[in-house]
Amino acid sequence: MKQRVITAVVALVLFIPTILYGGWLLQLVMALLAAIAVGEVAQMRRMLLVSFGAILAMLGAMLATFPAHFFAGLPNILHPAGLLYVFVLLMLFHTVLAKNAFSFEDAGVFTLAMLYIGLGFHFFISARNTGLDTLFYMLLIVWITDSAAYLVGRKFGKHPLTKISPKKTWEGSIGGTVIATVILAIYLVFFPQAYDWPLMVLITVILSIAGQFGDLIESALKRFYKVKDSGTILPGHGGILDRFDSMLIVLPLMFLLGLLN
Repeated sequence: MKQRVITAVVALVLFIPTILYGGWLLQLVMALLAAIAVGEVAQMRRMLLVSFGAILAMLGAMLATFPAHFFAGLPNILHPAGLLYVFVLLMLFHTVLAKNAFSFEDAGVFTLAMLYIGLGFHFFISARNTGLDTLFYMLLIVWITDSAAYLVGRKFGKHPLTKISPKKTWEGSIGGTVIATVILAIYLVFFPQAYDWPLMVLITVILSIAGQFGDLIESALKRFYKVKDSGTILPGHGGILDRFDSMLIVLPLMFLLGLLN
């Protein structure tokens, strides 16, 4: 527990100023975090970080974090969509040239990781560009839901939520969403978002539930690869995926719901 607290404090001391500053610093940090997270997927899959597929996927995830205007005026092949497809093609070609050392399944896993992780961090930057109040709206949903679900589940939890994560309970899940929604309903009075208050409260419920699915998705990934944590870069907390799993689902959903610019 002491190690967890120390890591959390150090991470916040570094992370909060980065968020507040935004700009090129946030872009750089998000790109690096995306590469590290994809690297964690490669390690869970028992593949070397210097392998061809892992390198392409990490580069692709970093590329996906950049805004579209960054590539304005460049040929289509140098736009994110063009380059990402080139990376996918190269991985598919590699399945032939690698003589079964790199399979179609490997290419699929890396393609999914590249998009799931890269676009998740891309929308983190979009949320910051939309406004600090929007970014903190997202962070509060994820952090409060997670913390409240843990506390409520520990105190009142009796019914397991899913076999994927046996310690999570229905009581904790519902409690986390209810508490997060109540607190964010107050937040929205002072910091209105894209829609009127009643609709934003409903969206908060949806995002809180989606965040829990993000956690469960990563739990399913770890269970599939039979690992406890996605990585070890954050002592006491695991890896980058362990910390950002909920956000990687909530942020794209915020974009789809029209909350981000």
